[in-house]
Amino acid sequence: MNARNETRARPWRAAVLPLLAALVLAGCATAPAELPSFALPAQFKEQAAAPEGSWTRAQPAEAQPRGDWWRSFEDPVLDRLIERADARNNSIQAAAARLAEARALARSADADRAPQIGLAAGGVRSAGLDRNLSPRPSTLVTAGFDFSYELDLFGKLSRASEAAQLDADARAGLLQSTRLLVQAEVAQTYLALRAVDAERALVRDTVEAYRDTLKLTQSRERAGDVAELDVVRVETEVASNESDAMTLDRRRAELEHALAVLVGDLASDFDVGTGDWSTALPTIPPGVPATVLTRRPDIAAAQKSVLAAQARVGVAQAAWFPDIALTGGGGYASADIGDLLKWSARSWGIGALLALPVFDGGRREAGVQSASAQLDGALSSYRTQVLVAFKEVEDQLSSLRILAQQSGVQAKAVSSATRATTLSDSRYRNGMISQLDLLDARRSELQNRRQALQVKSAQYQATVGMIRALGGGWDAQAVALAPAGDRQAQVAAR
Repeated sequence: MNARNETRARPWRAAVLPLLAALVLAGCATAPAELPSFALPAQFKEQAAAPEGSWTRAQPAEAQPRGDWWRSFEDPVLDRLIERADARNNSIQAAAARLAEARALARSADADRAPQIGLAAGGVRSAGLDRNLSPRPSTLVTAGFDFSYELDLFGKLSRASEAAQLDADARAGLLQSTRLLVQAEVAQTYLALRAVDAERALVRDTVEAYRDTLKLTQSRERAGDVAELDVVRVETEVASNESDAMTLDRRRAELEHALAVLVGDLASDFDVGTGDWSTALPTIPPGVPATVLTRRPDIAAAQKSVLAAQARVGVAQAAWFPDIALTGGGGYASADIGDLLKWSARSWGIGALLALPVFDGGRREAGVQSASAQLDGALSSYRTQVLVAFKEVEDQLSSLRILAQQSGVQAKAVSSATRATTLSDSRYRNGMISQLDLLDARRSELQNRRQALQVKSAQYQATVGMIRALGGGWDAQAVALAPAGDRQAQVAAR
């Protein structure tokens, strides 16, 4: 009796054991994705290189609200421009459209995991197609519903849905990255325009000063005190500086047109207007290196892309396992449309379908290799993104440090050049030096003043670049009120 039962059980074991083995293999088909690890230093290299006392304490960057970082520049015109860019910039709108598309694809992929129910109705009139091959025409009218549901035993559908959702999350990160990029470009372009305005004003003031000198020199020539050569020299300086002013006019027009594109306006109708360069220069704390990996939206998008590629490897591997679907249908079928809804015309059917390709010419293996290659590419892109992020932060930190030192040195140069021009003008009027000495002193002062403006402009550009490199701004009030007791949670920040 036991032998007979054992004999009957063998066919069941032969059918069930392979299925159980397939389920186990499916559960182990893909391992969780592991992002590359980086040995992060306790602080940025430029922080360690900063002079003693040039750094203040601030909370880690991820604890700070990002907010409207551009408001720390305290410039209403800049505020309005960035708000217009947020609402009308075409790059932001394109990124938002790609995000909406990715979210729709995610919903579509997730819908494959739900039961599929449909209604159907139809009628067929035929001859010679029934069981008796009757040549007489007959009619068949049907109405009912269909039901199907694919059992996701091996995780193919769930992984496809997960990959689509991760793609949508990556697109959300890219939208944030695009928005931050556009905001930074608007700020940098606007600040460059204001720097050109200040330089134009300086050059035009210099032109007026040279014109006054030209009038004086022409008067002295008529009186016989100086030669015609002195007049020609001053005329040359006037024309040279007027040419520089026109070059700056052209540069300003280009920057204004670039701003028009960024805010979504036609360049022909856009006008920023001139104004004083009274924009504040905020100090942005860099935080600890690890915050770069959590704050930057492009790195977050790269992480999501890696996880999505990992999920697609699982989808490709699940293709080796059978597809199992449950199907069903019910309704009415009748040769006469008047009898269609009678109880005697009812029909129904249920079934199950198992499909497993046996020979596909290597298609499934190629799919796994393709998905694995995409995963390798996503990992490489993520590593590159992280390395570039740290490079950008170090670049801006070094720029801010060196520019701060250069600004102090340049201020001394401007002060000395201004004093030299004052003394030279007095000595020239008293006939103690030649006109060439006076012109050299004025050229030196103008050059140093313009250099000082360019250094100041570079400081603003580097500050905006620093904000972008770190993934956003900080609440200045929260930084100022950061507690000083928790040394573990605090970092050196400029």
